[in-house]
Formats: sequence, C-alpha cells, structure tokens
Amino acid sequence: MQPDKKLFTFEETKQKLVNYCVYQDRCHAEVEQKMREFVLIPEAKEEILLYLMKENYLNEERFTRSYIRGKFYIKSWGKTKIKMHLKQKGINDRLISTCFDEIDEEDYQKTLHRIYDNYSSKLSGLQNYQKKSKTIKYLLSRGFEYESILQIIEN
Repeated sequence: MQPDKKLFTFEETKQKLVNYCVYQDRCHAEVEQKMREFVLIPEAKEEILLYLMKENYLNEERFTRSYIRGKFYIKSWGKTKIKMHLKQKGINDRLISTCFDEIDEEDYQKTLHRIYDNYSSKLSGLQNYQKKSKTIKYLLSRGFEYESILQIIEN
C-alpha cells in the first residue's frame, strides 16, 4: 500500500467527492483522477460515480457548457483551443459541438477583433508582412480559426 494515500470510510470518501463536485463543475476524468487519492475497491468507485451522476453532482454537459463559457468570456480563448482542451479531458466531439452555442457569434467576432487590435498595435518597427504573420501566429495560439483571422485582417 502506498503511504501517500489517505484512508477514509466509504461515506467520508463519497462526501469528499460530493464536495469536490459542488465546489466547481467537474468532468468524469477529473473525478476519477481525484478518486485515485483514496483507497477504494473498483465497486466502491463505481457506486460513488453512479451516485454523483444520479444526484446530478456530476454532469458532463453542464461541465462542458461552463468550461466553454469560462474559457471564452474570461480567458478569451478561441474555439479551437477550447475544443482541444475539452478533448484532453475526455469529452466527446458531439457534446462539444452541441455546447458551442454558449458562445454568441457576435461576441466571438468582437473578442477576436479586440485581441487583434490590441496585439497588432503593440507591434512596431516591423514590415507589414512580418506584422501580419506574427499577428496570425498569435491569434492561432489563442485558439482562433485561420479563416476568421484572415477575415479580420482583410477588413
């Protein structure tokens, strides 16, 4: 047995995981990762997961929607970056696609435009093509689509 794992009763473990899910929306992968901290038999893990889902503490769609809103409206990430991070968390493509309606298309364009203006205004002393390529690279790293970036640059 590993010394860093804590020993709790089944009920204590269940309550700790409920608190973990209540504090912030979680996906299955995060909850399963958290469960590894506890010494549990597979049946107990399964029972706790079922309980969390049945009581709606663990809801993949709610997690996905809140993740998309947070990463876009707070961190100003583009759809590509958000989708990539959700896939790393084990969320399927269909759910990701249906939840992208959380981002208003007008807000998306405004945010892309704002980030473009802020970044390109900081670039001085460069040739036009250098400025354009650095800006495109930056916006791609923020997760915006190439086609959307080109539309902004051309206008």
